[in-house]
Amino acid sequence: MFTGMVEELGAVLSRDGNRFRFRASKVLDEVAHGDSIAVNGCCLTVVESGDGWWEADVTGETLARTKLSSSTAGDPVNLERPVSLADRLGGHLVQGHVDGIGTISSPSPDLRVEVDHDLTRYLVEKGSVAVDGVSLTVVDVDHNSFSAAIIPHTADVTTLGSLAIGDPVNIEVDVTVKYVEKLLSWQLEKDRSEVSS
Repeated sequence: MFTGMVEELGAVLSRDGNRFRFRASKVLDEVAHGDSIAVNGCCLTVVESGDGWWEADVTGETLARTKLSSSTAGDPVNLERPVSLADRLGGHLVQGHVDGIGTISSPSPDLRVEVDHDLTRYLVEKGSVAVDGVSLTVVDVDHNSFSAAIIPHTADVTTLGSLAIGDPVNIEVDVTVKYVEKLLSWQLEKDRSEVSS
């Protein structure tokens, strides 16, 4: 579990098939093999590490759902270690399970992201969303996009300040909303089946 508060701006160093190597420093403090690190909001497992780098194996499912599939050496990435029970929760609860890829239609500071309409049903004004792993507050939502205001500090210490129109971004909606939807749909189906019986 993460907070969406990026700790460090790292970079992709290399890719060999589904093995990625990332440049990092701060997130490597006390890291052990098997630990999780979020890369642009995508939870990956550390399988090897050294001085200033770490590696992760990325599954086909993760490549299909995230922009990691198009990442190349030199690309900057937002990095965050998992939250511990002693930490403050400065952003919102982020699982590191990317729901889809959005596209920048207006860059920072008035960020607008186009997303699949299936994702906009989970977004509400003043609700939370993670964009490339950064916890943001939604300003407004329409049929297939949402906006968020980016403060100068966030633009400086994350990838969000360098994104341009057409760039892809990883999107994770608030998991609580998905659980509520699942529970309500289950209850509605149960009620319908009882009525038809």
